[in-house]
Amino acid sequence: MSESIFVRVEFFVLVVFSIILPAGIFGYMMWKKAISRHTVLLYGVLLVAISGVSIFLLQHLATMAKESTSLLDDKIFASELSVALYLLPALFAGVGVNLISHILIRHLVDAEKEFERNN
Repeated sequence: MSESIFVRVEFFVLVVFSIILPAGIFGYMMWKKAISRHTVLLYGVLLVAISGVSIFLLQHLATMAKESTSLLDDKIFASELSVALYLLPALFAGVGVNLISHILIRHLVDAEKEFERNN
């Protein structure tokens, strides 16, 4: 493999899943004045799934970088610097888990109130 991974489809898919999709989700949530619980739950699950895809792509690109003759690929994807690339998916996964947790806690609080009213 003599071609740089920066011109491969996997790299562009990584950019979409690491930057564009999460920014779109955050932008939409901030833009909307009212969002249903189901939508927030869906976005939380999407952020966790997007993070999983991003991590898979980072690992795949690291493997490809080791096989590539380009030194820049090795410096970014197959060195200690690659640890920094995992911070963005970790952040999005954390936000997604927080959104899911928020919805579950709100549901449980409402269910407890309903139980107290009925008993």
